[in-house]
Amino acid sequence: MNTLKSISLLGASGSIGTQTLHVIRSHPDEFRLVAMSIGRNIKVARAIIEEFRPELVAVADATAYAILRSEYNGKVKIVYGEEGLIEAATHPKATIVVNAVVGSVGLVPTLKAIEARKTIALANKETLVTAGHIVTEAAKNYNVALLPVDSEHSAIFQCLQGEQRKNVEKIILTASGGSFRDRTREQLRNVTVEEALRHPNWSMGAKITIDSATMMNKGLEVIEAHWLFHLPYEQIDVLLHRESIIHSLVQFHDSSIIAQLGTPDMRVPIQYALTYPDRLKLVHAKKLNLAEIGALHFQSVDFDRYRCLQFAYEAGKTGGSLPTVLNAANEEAVAAFLSGRIAFLTIEDLIERALERHNVIKQPTLEEIREVDRETRRYIQSLLI
Repeated sequence: MNTLKSISLLGASGSIGTQTLHVIRSHPDEFRLVAMSIGRNIKVARAIIEEFRPELVAVADATAYAILRSEYNGKVKIVYGEEGLIEAATHPKATIVVNAVVGSVGLVPTLKAIEARKTIALANKETLVTAGHIVTEAAKNYNVALLPVDSEHSAIFQCLQGEQRKNVEKIILTASGGSFRDRTREQLRNVTVEEALRHPNWSMGAKITIDSATMMNKGLEVIEAHWLFHLPYEQIDVLLHRESIIHSLVQFHDSSIIAQLGTPDMRVPIQYALTYPDRLKLVHAKKLNLAEIGALHFQSVDFDRYRCLQFAYEAGKTGGSLPTVLNAANEEAVAAFLSGRIAFLTIEDLIERALERHNVIKQPTLEEIREVDRETRRYIQSLLI
């Protein structure tokens, strides 16, 4: 007899959140949405509330709170701000928290959910990038599972099932190369936001799509993989793979390589995190047909071409507070590009300046991490004036 899993979904209106709702909708006997956060999108919030009937909804600000509270008072508990996000993450009925928010705002709710002994399905890269040492230590202390939702980390996680970690030689994260993989650096000088948002393989949110174009997305995944799989950076490689069919690979000491393959569909890793260690049929999924594809292509990564990936490796190896700077500077720079304030290649320049000026704190506390995050954002903003 199946046990219904109660889910708190942080970031319900984003790309991962929307696809998580699809999984919940497809398996009503397996999953129930008990809490969610939605940002400021009132229209989407109403639609989700009407369909899924969650007990609690967290929104970003007091304005959205006032509107929804007037409409659903007595039917749904409406909360807002960081405290509201934490309340959603620690909802007493939730057994799994899917963290699909974008940015460092996901860190504290994740820590609070761990303290409340919730299983964490993690799609929010910034949580481990900015505070990996704190988050993994907390998960260990509270005996809480951190289940990866990113397709690459889910692939590694699946490849490691039944294997002994001591036999792993390295893990290999695959990367599509993003929107501009066929362009030289010279050709990147005047690219537009619209061009950058045309990802060749995946349908993702704007920020993550830009991160894919700069390869910062892969850099953040490298740092995340370091914490998830407890491997040094020397044992984490990145391989360009145009088709996004092989989602990542594990190489073992005996020279064997195990890979996880599938069509580019984020519902697969989302559903696996929710059903682990079991699997369910994925409704309306396109099955992989290798004969139809015919060929897969691979090439090594040029760090001079993708400077953000180099920054991420350097920040990860240095450790301490430097990955926090990397993440905060990138978030602010990408936002500036998306709003038309800077050119595409200026994203890299701003990140590099922030990294070079920072005095690293070796073992930062949570409050020190939050202050470094705030200070880095102020610095990037000062460069944009």
